[in-house]
Amino acid sequence: MKLLKAFPSHFVLLADYGDVPGIITENYAFTSLGKLNHDSIAHILLNFCITESIDTIIPLHSFEIEPIAKSAVLFSEYGIEVLLPHFELLNQYIDAEQNKNSELYIFVKGECVFSTNKDVPQNSATGLNGVFTLDNLLNYKLFTI
Repeated sequence: MKLLKAFPSHFVLLADYGDVPGIITENYAFTSLGKLNHDSIAHILLNFCITESIDTIIPLHSFEIEPIAKSAVLFSEYGIEVLLPHFELLNQYIDAEQNKNSELYIFVKGECVFSTNKDVPQNSATGLNGVFTLDNLLNYKLFTI
């Protein structure tokens, strides 16, 4: 829900797998992506984005990150921007011991468009896409759930 504040002028569709309460408001809605199938994550999300006319996707589940990063070019062919680092750089932004209560930083093409912290560290932000936290060394790491 913190991410909704980052996109106040957009309609945000929050989706998850399995049963999801069907809530629709003026600014956002919740919907289901259907049954979770780890083998076809990219296909499920691409099909969903095309069907729902989604123009930007922010994968947050840790199991979505690699398949979506690998498929970013395919998503872009359909006019869907994937907010993740390039696949080749992905490993430097993954943190297995992530602090879930960390401040959030949302980057689009290297620009911090939203932060839950008033001070945005500028280290290594060039070209970043996605939702990040900071590790103990103040390096950006992907926020995942």
